[in-house]
Amino acid sequence: MKCQPTHTPEDIDIPALREKYRVEREKRLNGEGQKQYFRPRSGALAEQMGDPYKPVVPREPLNEDLDVAILGGGFTGILSAVQLKKAGVTNFRNIEYAGDFGGVWYWNRYPGIQCDNESYCYMPLLEETGFVPSKRFADGTEIQAHCVRIAKQFGLYDRALFHTQVRALRWDDAIQRWHVTTDRGDSIRARFVVMAGGPLNRPKLPGIPGLQSFRGHVFHSARWDYDYTGGSWENPVLDKLADKRVAIVGTGATAIQAVPYLGKYAKQLYVLQRTPPSVDARPNPPTDPEWVKTLQPGWQKQRQENFHHGAMEGFRPDEPDMICDFWTEINRNVAAKLAAQGWPEVTPEALMGMREIEDYHVMERFRRRIDEIVEDKATADLLKPWFRFHCKRPLSSDTYYPTFNRPNVKLLDVSATKGVEALTADGFVHDGKEYPIDLLICASGFEVTSDLDLRWGIDEISGRDGASLYDAWADGYKTLHGVVGRGFPNQFFTGYIQGGLYATTVEQFNRQGYHIAYLISEALKRGITALEPTQEAQDAWVATMAPSTEFAKYLQSECPPSYLNNESGKFRYYLGEFYLAGFTAFEQLLREWRDSGKLEGLVVRK
Repeated sequence: MKCQPTHTPEDIDIPALREKYRVEREKRLNGEGQKQYFRPRSGALAEQMGDPYKPVVPREPLNEDLDVAILGGGFTGILSAVQLKKAGVTNFRNIEYAGDFGGVWYWNRYPGIQCDNESYCYMPLLEETGFVPSKRFADGTEIQAHCVRIAKQFGLYDRALFHTQVRALRWDDAIQRWHVTTDRGDSIRARFVVMAGGPLNRPKLPGIPGLQSFRGHVFHSARWDYDYTGGSWENPVLDKLADKRVAIVGTGATAIQAVPYLGKYAKQLYVLQRTPPSVDARPNPPTDPEWVKTLQPGWQKQRQENFHHGAMEGFRPDEPDMICDFWTEINRNVAAKLAAQGWPEVTPEALMGMREIEDYHVMERFRRRIDEIVEDKATADLLKPWFRFHCKRPLSSDTYYPTFNRPNVKLLDVSATKGVEALTADGFVHDGKEYPIDLLICASGFEVTSDLDLRWGIDEISGRDGASLYDAWADGYKTLHGVVGRGFPNQFFTGYIQGGLYATTVEQFNRQGYHIAYLISEALKRGITALEPTQEAQDAWVATMAPSTEFAKYLQSECPPSYLNNESGKFRYYLGEFYLAGFTAFEQLLREWRDSGKLEGLVVRK
């Protein structure tokens, strides 16, 4: 059946909502930015940042030369490796801090973990591996198994270095290679380095006063302790919490999936919320085998393109919405209005205005859904999101809101104190009252928009003439096409760095890997020992990116604090700069650049 536009509330006062959004945002600003998080250097909390899932296997340090060192073993690192193999480059290694491939899907094993994008789009290389997800939103176990599947199929295990943290990258101009040193004593000389750490790889803890004095149990949600809670990743029956009082800090994607399990099993659960998320329904049917039989070659790319149009660029005339969920709702409703007018020509500004109006209607639908589910009015009011759709990552769940109807679950809003007031030896303090707890779970996210040294965890990155990448990018990215940077030869970047933004992030990283593999393979074929952008080409690209900072200003000036706007602190990374013409135009630009074969804008040495 064709996906239809949704029925959203019409009786809304947009000027009043704008003011409400402003007031709610102001309540949550604390001026601390990333300083409000805690990065332990030693002690029990620091030890927790290691790998609780697999033992470290002793090995001798390596002393070797490589063509390519890929720093990361999540989807970005896996897909970079796959693209290198397809391009005929085989002398590479994935260097990964975890004990296996998977990245965020290796570390995150909390109860209820699922993909929050449709699996048929999100999980890469489905056609090449012959795998179809078991349901619309796949469980984390299935996604991590798919990472392993790809790594095995493309022979990545033989060359992978697990449980290995890169400590320093130093460019040696004399040998035209990068010196890569690690915490395992390795000394690797790599001709090329691919930065494939991904945006969700390093957890951060809330800087709550007294955190280190709390005598109860503490863990980050990305280091879930099933020995304490009971159950397992595959079967999260948290039966050991039956006599435990539990508090969870944070209400992002992790919490809305874990809270229903905690509420079901814990004696008492406190959900400590600064800013409520927007949470829509999550129908998650099993994959229909009859639908699978109808799939034709190229089906996944077609579906990903459709999702990209629905979630970002807007549907084309007569294009169906194949995804039909909350991600595509705004553009689907806008498309229905344009279709009713015969698809008139509209300016980009007019189209953005239509989307803004629809945004207010959709978010009001979200809020009224809470009133239909949550029985206590005061709790329902606290759960309502007062911001635009893209201010925080939109989420979906059929079990999160009903959990607050349980008598053992209490929501505590900490926005008035800009976060949890304090921890004591035996519990936490809220509104001047101490609440005894046995377990504190920090669902406080990752170093997504933090300074690069915190995001990557590498002590030193020194390019030509010893220049620090961290210093060179202190005020923002400086690249050509978001992939290479002046002064850092043969170093390639992935992620949200001055490129096109694609709705399916994993496919975006896959296409970045394709472009990087092209550059590396061409360099090897042509006998190029080093390549980097010219100053002129880099300056021109930075200037091309500059107008997109208006989006960053919107995130910072109108949205409540979150990782998307670096907690409303100095906004330099993540979505700060991107190709405004859209991913389709960006891909065409790169395709034409590659097809010319000129490596235009690059300085090459032979």
